[in-house]
Amino acid sequence: MAEQTSGLPLAEALARLLQRFPGPLQSLGVERLPLPRALERVLAEPLLAPAAVPGFRAAVMDGYALRSADLAQHPRRQLPLLGCSTAGTPWPQPLERPGVVRIMTGAAVPEGADAVVPQELVTCRSLSDGSAAVVIEAAVRAGQWIRPIGEEATAGALLQKVGSLLGPVEIARAIGCGLREAVVQRRPRVALLISGSELRPAGEPLGPGQIHDSNGPLLAALLQRLGVALVERRWVDDDPTRLEQALLAMARRCDVLISTGGVSVGEGDHVRPLLERLGRLEFWRVLLKPGRPFACGELAGVAFFGLPGNPVSATVTFLQLVWPVLQQLEGREPRAWPRLRVRLREPLQRRAGRPELLRAQLESDGAGNAWARVCGAQGSARLGSLLGADLLLELNADTTSLPAGAAVMAQLLRQSLL
Repeated sequence: MAEQTSGLPLAEALARLLQRFPGPLQSLGVERLPLPRALERVLAEPLLAPAAVPGFRAAVMDGYALRSADLAQHPRRQLPLLGCSTAGTPWPQPLERPGVVRIMTGAAVPEGADAVVPQELVTCRSLSDGSAAVVIEAAVRAGQWIRPIGEEATAGALLQKVGSLLGPVEIARAIGCGLREAVVQRRPRVALLISGSELRPAGEPLGPGQIHDSNGPLLAALLQRLGVALVERRWVDDDPTRLEQALLAMARRCDVLISTGGVSVGEGDHVRPLLERLGRLEFWRVLLKPGRPFACGELAGVAFFGLPGNPVSATVTFLQLVWPVLQQLEGREPRAWPRLRVRLREPLQRRAGRPELLRAQLESDGAGNAWARVCGAQGSARLGSLLGADLLLELNADTTSLPAGAAVMAQLLRQSLL
């Protein structure tokens, strides 16, 4: 097969994974949560508005509510002040004769009134009998500065469909429409195995040839930031028996098993052969830099993804291939990273070979043009290339040099707030 010698193209690899692991996982089931606790969760049942919102006509401006017909022939007519309508305390009487009601933003418009005049277009007067009146200084049209009933949602309207991701705005809108809870998909349980005899935990003294484990903290924090439920994180050395025991034990506790390291062809790389023996190997090489060694399939009945051992390679392959599958397993439509065209701040040199995703920072000039500054040396073991990385620059396999100012396509890694 082609991927055994050169690797699958990234787009083909992702398409195969999404087809292989469709979602949502029926074994997970659903749960009902209060809406404030459902942030970043995926809807399993639609959200429907129980009633129209707003349920009354509301003033959009501080001013005066009136009947526009009373000014049809006399645009500067003086009208008596009849009362006041404030937010939460509406004027209780219908407006059945010429006059105005003082009204505040968000307050209910009295029955009979069909317009609101902003207060800056009104002159107030005190009359000799102790009452007050106003003079309208501008033309008035019916419906002005009034929020109609059902502007946000009509009764029974679909607020969010099944599969929608609940962000801050979706939650606030549903609560504003009178809902309290949402039925959401349970999240896939993810376990993370870090392999490598050379690794030591943070702060431990290092022996010859040893390094501190950065992959574990990096991937665990990335999963947390993306809202993924991490149920176990374990380190195992490069002993095939201990690796097998760990993989089988962890598979019993999770829905998705992710490992890093041990998926290449070295004498100490045991994860891929174990996957072939204990489960099913879908493919194990991707035509991508960084991140060519990538094993995926099914192990002991759960989805398995074997990331490369170098931290940058592990991060890039996770973002390109694993994160979309995790989204799909939770029941939402996988969202590709937004793409935009940027220009290089500095010239770029590289060797032809595999397609490459370069880490870069996004900059903007005074004219609003998007620029990219490559984050230093791009070695797959150099975590510094991920520092401040907003972009993954997409370079073709045959690209060797680009001048400053050259336009390239890039993936935007930053998540939206709303």
